[in-house]
Amino acid sequence: MKILVECMHRVRETKVLVVDPSNLNLDHLREVAKVIREGGLVVFPTETVYGLGADAFNREAVKRVYHVKGRPADNPLIVHISNIGQLEHVAETDYLTNDIYKIIEKFWPGPLTLIIPKSRRIPYEVTAGLNVVAVRMPAHPVAINLIELCETPIVGPSANPAGKPSPTSGEHVKRDMMGKVDVIIDSGETLYGVESTIIDFTREFPVLLRPGAIPVEEVERHLQKKIVIPDSARGLIEASEALSPGMKYRHYAPDTPLIILESKDYSDLKSYSEKVLEYVKNLKRSGKKIIVLASRETRDYYGEIDILLLGSRKNLFEVARNLFSVLRIIDELDVDLAVAEGFEERGLGLTIMNRLRKASGYNIVKID
Repeated sequence: MKILVECMHRVRETKVLVVDPSNLNLDHLREVAKVIREGGLVVFPTETVYGLGADAFNREAVKRVYHVKGRPADNPLIVHISNIGQLEHVAETDYLTNDIYKIIEKFWPGPLTLIIPKSRRIPYEVTAGLNVVAVRMPAHPVAINLIELCETPIVGPSANPAGKPSPTSGEHVKRDMMGKVDVIIDSGETLYGVESTIIDFTREFPVLLRPGAIPVEEVERHLQKKIVIPDSARGLIEASEALSPGMKYRHYAPDTPLIILESKDYSDLKSYSEKVLEYVKNLKRSGKKIIVLASRETRDYYGEIDILLLGSRKNLFEVARNLFSVLRIIDELDVDLAVAEGFEERGLGLTIMNRLRKASGYNIVKID
């Protein structure tokens, strides 16, 4: 069932509210909740990235979310809830398994999204015509209190134009969403800097649809069973059908072309960096201005080559948290091409590689 999203865009004056997550101004949040209940659009912080919020039960508001983002109509949205009681309004709870409740008990609130059968109350505009819904409970005091005050679940895709790097700070969303939404809540930088992990629990075996802030290995340990990881979740191919956000279409991409230089083995970083350097020097001979997205452990190998520092390979949380900011910075520089190092696909390394591969438009070069 294909949903057509058509609505008139009207430029509006956007109100910016600064809300300290450690010292909540509930009057501000009540004001924002009223906007959502009346069908407005609000940018709000989560622990992952900033979301573009609207009442999940309001079809017209949901259509405007798609329109403001320029999001394809077959790319479903995640529904955010503030308490387990709201789950029965979002999902068909009769079909929820013991595994799902084990996951909820362990990881909610938190950056883990479940694909489960949807309730009749959730409009097909939210799910892109699917009979399943993506749902999570965010672990951010502003988000959780806002949803509670709304007294309704809210959709919350990343608050950026479709396909571009997700916003991880108030400055990012002001650049992307001013004049397009009713309210922006600015609560500074987000914690994780990458979106939630998405797992489909509607199949015989759980399937990873998008790696995110919670490593899939951590979920496997808790469930005591393997989770299927298809090539689309690794960012190697585009999925034929979007069962969740991040599966189809180019995502997270700067305007500047991006190449990922991958290796089967990153244990010898000196050897790997020398191969990256050789590749970059060959490109520079053609007159291209190039920036390298490098780790802290390899940056000194590049000499006079310009780099953007992603973080330490010993702290992939840091790399993941910096990634979208670095992808945005690329477009602020006078360069023709960005070249990114690869990372081992373990833990958050899988999340990082998923984002880099999709940001590059699958422009991957093996340099073994």
